[in-house]
Amino acid sequence: MKIGIIGAGNIGGNLTRRLTALGHDVSVANSRGPETLRELAEETGATAVRAEDAAKGAEVVVVTVPLKAVPDLPAGLLDGAAEGAAVIDTGNYYPQQRDGRIAAIEDEGLTESRWTEQHLGHPVIKAFNGTYAQDILDRHRPAGDPDRMALPVAGDDEAAKRKVRALIDELGFDTVDAGTVADSWRQQPGTPVYGLRAGTAAVEKALADASPERPADFRG
Repeated sequence: MKIGIIGAGNIGGNLTRRLTALGHDVSVANSRGPETLRELAEETGATAVRAEDAAKGAEVVVVTVPLKAVPDLPAGLLDGAAEGAAVIDTGNYYPQQRDGRIAAIEDEGLTESRWTEQHLGHPVIKAFNGTYAQDILDRHRPAGDPDRMALPVAGDDEAAKRKVRALIDELGFDTVDAGTVADSWRQQPGTPVYGLRAGTAAVEKALADASPERPADFRG
């Protein structure tokens, strides 16, 4: 499968490592240009590209950049993606630590992923946002393993969600359907499922136990 990854930080870098190892055709980009990704490309066999080229022909596009950087992504970023492409949003809102206050999230009640998809002009599937980057490399397990972790996945496009859940299964993790993008607050920072290393039943319970009240540490 052709996959584009926009953002080569901890999550983006480790997804590049695992997905290339699984045989996928990965293009990876960051904000500083492909020449800065030479080592990652040599290590993994991925193709380092400019951000505006990362989605070309891709069936899955992973957007894994700081939330404050989403509005600065190139216009038409997803125009060249394959028809029916699934766009994964791994982002989180950290107003005090990194992103500053975003009024649409704080005052209008938009979920982080709804705000992101409005800027991208494309539906997104929220996944990997509460996953430790190192776990992508170290904690994958075969299907049926009692220690297999489960990841919550939220989104409005059911076909895209199925595609993302199948890819996560291939990466070695179970998934739990966390509902729509409007429901994705259940997996935002400060919720019980955020950073949870557990199986399906525990993830389902954590999602059910979430409160819509954003914790003080994650308010601007």
